[in-house]
Amino acid sequence: MTMLSVTINGRAYGPREVRDELSMNDFLREYLGMTGTKFGCGVAQCLSCAVIVDDPDGTSHTRPTCIVSAASFNGKAIRTIEGHAKNGELSALQKAFVEHFAFQCGYCTAGFLNEGQVLLERLARKRVARADLEKTIAEALDGHLCRCTGYIKYHEAVRDVILADPERYLVRRSRLDQSTSRVAASSDVIRSDRR
Repeated sequence: MTMLSVTINGRAYGPREVRDELSMNDFLREYLGMTGTKFGCGVAQCLSCAVIVDDPDGTSHTRPTCIVSAASFNGKAIRTIEGHAKNGELSALQKAFVEHFAFQCGYCTAGFLNEGQVLLERLARKRVARADLEKTIAEALDGHLCRCTGYIKYHEAVRDVILADPERYLVRRSRLDQSTSRVAASSDVIRSDRR
């Protein structure tokens, strides 16, 4: 038996005695009633069970819960799917998932949503160039499996949240880049007028 103290969605739980082999997935679902985190493959390959771990340095990452013991989360702060909405209001990412119908059965949605949130937080700290956005999203969501093949809709939802707030997530183009783009666009117009 191990004593477990963990902060979940801003609320402290414990200290509480748990079996050493108890998975974090079972702790969330069976002990706390947080059933949004799913048990998918049972070998940490589909990542439907991924939760967000908030690191002391202010960064965050996802971690599977199906094969990882609850005790390994002792002293950590995590976020689950239940923690995204605030005061009954869906987060921007949740709204985008709904607008894009970025789920079918919904089993993998929690993992994708958590990974997308980690990406948004990472880009808010270190923005990405617009030209690299598609690749950045694809790399972030890579590894998450969707049995219903909803990958494109998840990708589009995350992209729309980023594009809706480019000042926050995308590298600002320099004036030189903007001038070069205008000159290139003008050249295209001149060429098309000559045809």
